[in-house]
Amino acid sequence: MKKMKIVLLALCLLTLPALIFAQHKMVQELESRKTGLPNGWTLTPAGSQLQLGDLPLNLVISHDKKMAAVTNNGQSTQTIELIDVARQKKTDSIVIAKSWYGLAFSSKDDLLYVSGGHDNMIKIYSVAKGKLSLKDSIVLGKAWPNKIGIAGLDVDDKVRKELYVVTREDKQLYVIDLENKTVRSKTALGAEGYTCKLSPDLKQLYISVWGAKKLLVWNTAAQKIVKEIPVGSHPNEITYSKNGKWLYVANADDNSVSIISTAEEKVVETLNAALYPNAPSGSTSNGVALSEDGKTLYIANADNNCLAVFDVSNPGKSFSKGFIPVGWYPTNVKLVNKKILVTNGKGLSSRANPYGPNPTDKKEKVDHHLGDENKPKEIQYIAGLFKGTLSFIDQPAADVLSVYSQAVYRNTPYSKDKELNAEGEAGNPVPMKVGDPSPIKYVFYVIKENRTYDQVLGDIGQGNGDPKLCLFGEKITPNQHKIVKDFVLLDNFYVDAEVSADGHNWSMGAYATDYLEKTWPSSYGGRGGSYGGEGEREIANNKDGFIWDNAKRHNVTYRSYGEFADNGKAKVKSLEGHVAKNYSGYDLGIADTTRFRQWKTDFDELLKQGKVPQLTTLRFGNDHTEGMRAGKKTPYAHVADNDLAVGMFIDYISKSPIWKECAVFILEDDAQNGPDHIDAHRSTAYVISPFVKRKQVDHTMYSTSGVLRTIELILGMKPMTQFDAAATPMWRLFTNKPDYTAFTYLPANVDLNERNPETGKLAVLSSKFDWSKEDAVPDLIFNEILWQGLKGESAPTPTRAAFLKVSAKKDKDDN
Repeated sequence: MKKMKIVLLALCLLTLPALIFAQHKMVQELESRKTGLPNGWTLTPAGSQLQLGDLPLNLVISHDKKMAAVTNNGQSTQTIELIDVARQKKTDSIVIAKSWYGLAFSSKDDLLYVSGGHDNMIKIYSVAKGKLSLKDSIVLGKAWPNKIGIAGLDVDDKVRKELYVVTREDKQLYVIDLENKTVRSKTALGAEGYTCKLSPDLKQLYISVWGAKKLLVWNTAAQKIVKEIPVGSHPNEITYSKNGKWLYVANADDNSVSIISTAEEKVVETLNAALYPNAPSGSTSNGVALSEDGKTLYIANADNNCLAVFDVSNPGKSFSKGFIPVGWYPTNVKLVNKKILVTNGKGLSSRANPYGPNPTDKKEKVDHHLGDENKPKEIQYIAGLFKGTLSFIDQPAADVLSVYSQAVYRNTPYSKDKELNAEGEAGNPVPMKVGDPSPIKYVFYVIKENRTYDQVLGDIGQGNGDPKLCLFGEKITPNQHKIVKDFVLLDNFYVDAEVSADGHNWSMGAYATDYLEKTWPSSYGGRGGSYGGEGEREIANNKDGFIWDNAKRHNVTYRSYGEFADNGKAKVKSLEGHVAKNYSGYDLGIADTTRFRQWKTDFDELLKQGKVPQLTTLRFGNDHTEGMRAGKKTPYAHVADNDLAVGMFIDYISKSPIWKECAVFILEDDAQNGPDHIDAHRSTAYVISPFVKRKQVDHTMYSTSGVLRTIELILGMKPMTQFDAAATPMWRLFTNKPDYTAFTYLPANVDLNERNPETGKLAVLSSKFDWSKEDAVPDLIFNEILWQGLKGESAPTPTRAAFLKVSAKKDKDDN
């Protein structure tokens, strides 16, 4: 016996080096795939990848497990794709005018039922030899603006011959008779529906009510809701164990999955899918899949870019097994023959517009936008840049899962320790520890609209800019140029958002919910749906609120001018009683210099009363412009007015009694599709304070969430989400040796009342769009209008992203 033990030990010692070598090789392979994202997180996706379309949201597997179907629901071209699972190849891809999430194979796999989104219809495709063909449709009502909004669906074509459909806009369950294609009944859900799933015995339909913390149980025989089961916030995907005893629902807003006993119809266990216990919002657990033996659950964490893996063989006593790195924003996961399939909503990297305007073809883009039917109509911008992928990953053994888990943690800059302790240096005005004092007592946070770095600051030689892409250079924006010359130039700053719908939520909350991320592309693609952001819709609001809620939790005084407020009316509860009543909301017909004077009047009164808040949020949005809209102010006039307002604002604060204790942060809520030679997310940011270094350039990679983290540290507030907790604070551009020299604004160099021509092709094109709301104009067209109107030629093409991560030592050398 003793001899056998020695032999076994020897064998283990011989095997160990091979195992270590295999793991080391796997680490090297993953690291070779590493890609940086504009928020400072990284990707090292496991498995092989199949290219998909724009924003894949749902993935369903045929009953014979030979086919997978994907619905791509992004801003650009929407498609339904059919995939041969064994061969890992696409067999068909068809364009669909409008779609959103809902997909289900018939019991014989010869039909595919597809949500028609805001067309308010279900499309039925025949499936034969790997191809899709439109066979029929079921219309629930007139298309948008009729508010129905088809979401998830499921089908029973064997017993009751019924199709079940849940909706987002009218918030109903529709039960449809498949034989005569008519609506049998409608039942109110109480909030936005996400999906519905029939039990294996077809007796119960479980409905995830996205806009409420509940799962509804619909009895198919009784034709009514028989139970309401409380779950986590924003319930998404649903899956079952084979025997139907256990149901799993992903709760996107809670970083969690609820395990439900279908017999008891109650939650028996909640799984925390985040990388750390008690993590704040930010994992966005939105997909679930169970292994074929029912023992392992895979959870898609969209914003952590990974799968969480749990042993669920004994519900009530489940435990974490580890994590698997996947692509950017995984939306769905399925298991087929020991293969894990994952739809990565934003693909594998950030990038600039690969089909952007061609600088060598002066007429091509503007001509086809103006109606040349012989030209391809490519309306792609930041909202449609990031094409999804489908990952095929072998179910990992324990040793492989260990390597994968370590990779996920390396990719993730967030940790629990960072919530209270940030990167920095002793004595810096930006404290390293939450609650430590700062000499800065008043923070002003200014939000502007939709410009890239190169559009405004590309003409500054000290920064990494491309002057050929500069539309609004020093002549148009003298004050912003003076700010970066007098204080610090930031040429490596990236917004966290793609567009304004999620941009204002990111700017004020360091997060955009799964609702916003999954719905704004339909609206921006002209397919219907509402804007959702900026407090417009409750379901779109961040779970723990925004920076004002954070200030309230920490007894920090605050006030908002135009941000999440419209003409004195608060759009979120935390701003009630904290909004300047006489400050104009978003309206391009009102000058930002007028808004400056409105703020000044209010500020002077607060100053007189000794009630200037510690945190002021303020909106100057006219750099958005109105393109070449007939008779309206020219883009130059709009941007110059915005610049002058910024200059006057900094001038006034710097000459006020509180200047010695002030810091001002100014950024764009998003960059959208303005040309930038580094990345479509790169934008301008300005930081002004006596404690900001003078005449410096800081190349450190910063983000929207990093600005919020800096503000929070100064004011003694904890981070709101995983993203501001993880972000690099801007301590490198601050100094503990203040310079109290005031800033004096520069006058405008252009006529602020200059008007666009009343006639012409660009005026006609501009007149076709709605300018009353941010981003209502397709941004590639908008950018072309600007470039053609201002430069008389087509906009140059930006290039592939290359995120710069400058070390602290190098940055100090530069400074």
